[in-house]
Amino acid sequence: MSDTAHQQCVRGDCGATYAIDDVLFACRRCGSLLDVRYDWPRCGVPNHLKFFDARRMSHRPQDFSGVWRFRELLPFSPPDDLVTVGEGRTILQRADELARQLGVKPGGLHLQYEGFNPSGSFKDNGMAAAFTMARRLNRRRVACASTGNTSASLALYAGVTKTRGGEPIEAVVFVGGGKIAYGKLAQALDYGAKTLQIEGDFDACMNLIQHSAERLDLYVMNSINPFRLEGQKTIMYRVLEGLDWEPPDWIIVPGGNLGNSSAFGKAFIELQQLGLIQRMPRLAVINAAGANALYELYHQHAVRFCEGHWPQKQIDEYFKEWTTKHRCAKTVASAIEIGRPVNLPKALRALEAMNGVVRQVSDEEILDAKALVGRYGFGCEPASAASVAGLRMLLADQTISPADRVVCILTGHALKDPNATVEYHSGGSGRSSFAAYANPPIAVPADIEAIAAALGS
Repeated sequence: MSDTAHQQCVRGDCGATYAIDDVLFACRRCGSLLDVRYDWPRCGVPNHLKFFDARRMSHRPQDFSGVWRFRELLPFSPPDDLVTVGEGRTILQRADELARQLGVKPGGLHLQYEGFNPSGSFKDNGMAAAFTMARRLNRRRVACASTGNTSASLALYAGVTKTRGGEPIEAVVFVGGGKIAYGKLAQALDYGAKTLQIEGDFDACMNLIQHSAERLDLYVMNSINPFRLEGQKTIMYRVLEGLDWEPPDWIIVPGGNLGNSSAFGKAFIELQQLGLIQRMPRLAVINAAGANALYELYHQHAVRFCEGHWPQKQIDEYFKEWTTKHRCAKTVASAIEIGRPVNLPKALRALEAMNGVVRQVSDEEILDAKALVGRYGFGCEPASAASVAGLRMLLADQTISPADRVVCILTGHALKDPNATVEYHSGGSGRSSFAAYANPPIAVPADIEAIAAALGS
């Protein structure tokens, strides 16, 4: 076992530990998820967060990366082995115009826009860490189940990473038939991934990849891989960096497979343990109403983390009913169209540690919020806008005050799913009935006077 890092079961009555180099995606003893844990006194962690400021202007690849410039806070690999393609060069954006539209005081709303990553989504943060581990383990074939963003990121990193022996890494992608936006599928194909379209949805793909990993020698890069979440922790470090290392009042994040909410909770739990922050922000996880397992379990079944003793039998019964009723996730926000989130226990841990809340929003609310973000901030994919739709709901029910300082996580670029944008604004797919912020194209003859009339001139 490494001197400074190991893997550990998150289940409170298990806690089994494993070597950092063991290829595991679940605890051998009880089947629960694994964490990467550190012997912090031996890791050389600085005693203040401003330590990281000096690296922001460095052009060294490890410092330029918005993941690895925080390497002391995810110290599972030697610095010389770190994989990077320049991920995490994202800046927290103050969004006063959007705040005004939503009723938040000026300076109170910030957007963490992860669409600036090389593949256009937050997934690159996690892939930098997961590919670092794959390289360390000398794995030649990596794979993921995907609704789109994971496959794009996986394919990109596989294309630029080689094993320690200098051999290429093969990328294999499992996608559900008809369940991937073209903007994302195009990336996986272009970057050279072997793309398998499986009959079924994301949950079917996830089940297949978990059961075939050993037989097909696949190193799984979904967020059941605990190293993926280590990279995603750094999104929160950059949020803190953007606020001069002062935690906001709220972090709002879309909830799909629940990797981000899990990673964010782990980041803040560790920072508090290390004495690097004095208080936790609160966490809001926003489900799409058509993919709302966390919301239903949390509100209708009162499922909680309970310090690592969550009611797994109750959760299993809930999903058994999904199977019996042939229930599937369905939402316009394809990136969070996930019925059985694999990181559910870790997300429950994050909610417990951060005094969190869970909400669900409709597709109509998501698309309206997406249009607002585009008009007053940055274009984002539909799933990203769930965070802004959730903020609007939390302001309306007075959970969040207009005076609170809030950070909404925008997970992916607008061009990930341009069809949804065009349909919303042009009235496609029957959506004109609820397009509150539609900006349809105007058909105009090739005539200056007609153009002037259209412009009101």
